[in-house]
Amino acid sequence: MVKTPKPVAAIFGGSFDPPHIGHQQIVQAAAKLPGVDRVLIVPAYLNPFKTSSLSDAGQRLQWCHSLFDGIPKVSVESYEVDQGRSVTTWETVKHFKTNYDVRYLIIGSDNLSTLEKWHQFDALNREIIWIIATREGYDLKTDMLRSWQILEVNVPASSTEIRASGDISHVDNKIKEDVNRTLQLNTKDNPS
Repeated sequence: MVKTPKPVAAIFGGSFDPPHIGHQQIVQAAAKLPGVDRVLIVPAYLNPFKTSSLSDAGQRLQWCHSLFDGIPKVSVESYEVDQGRSVTTWETVKHFKTNYDVRYLIIGSDNLSTLEKWHQFDALNREIIWIIATREGYDLKTDMLRSWQILEVNVPASSTEIRASGDISHVDNKIKEDVNRTLQLNTKDNPS
């Protein structure tokens, strides 16, 4: 009996708080990479390096479904949200290895400065190839990585800046009204 190989997956995790056109371009570019059968978008319940988020996990998951469902080779996965707690990337990789050959992790170049602080970084570094999406203003410091490739995406968009400024010009029209409403509610609840 011939064993069918598992599809090769690239995991793109994050808070997606909110997701923006930079995330969309990363996903579209990653789905075109040779050797990647599936891009798994995995919104975090809560990023292990954060204590809160603007939008609750269910809302961020729904935004990702609105933006990424229907794109060939791409699926939005609720694994981390379903856990109802902060989940490490190592745990997520192990979970998806059941059904996929998880070879890649997609990160933004802004993550490189803290990557070595990730839980089980050495194990991740041994097992996967890092796909690094470029971001203006962030150096490509890769000396600690075993294997990586660069994904040229230089969209001047940041979820942090969107939350801070309320400027939703880099948010897709599919979710723009909803993101704006969430930002407005947050401003009323937390006046400066």
